[in-house]
Amino acid sequence: MFSSDSRYANAGTYQVTLADGSVVVVTRIPQTFPGRTVGWYRRGEGERLDVIAYQFLKDATKSWALCDANGALSPDALAAHELIAIPDPGR
Repeated sequence: MFSSDSRYANAGTYQVTLADGSVVVVTRIPQTFPGRTVGWYRRGEGERLDVIAYQFLKDATKSWALCDANGALSPDALAAHELIAIPDPGR
């Protein structure tokens, strides 16, 4: 369901029974491990995370790595950060 380099690849799943009795499978929220950072970047007004991820990590789909490095669960949570920690691209 997820690509091998996705933050959700090894997160696991569980089942939830909804009020109407139907059962759905839910992906667990992955544990994040900030790891080593290589510096900080001052985010410009309206600057998108995928652009920053490409600039520093050479992969626009790695915006989740920016979230992990900054202790943010989602890109929306990282939007409030003016300074963004940049993770080691080799992680």
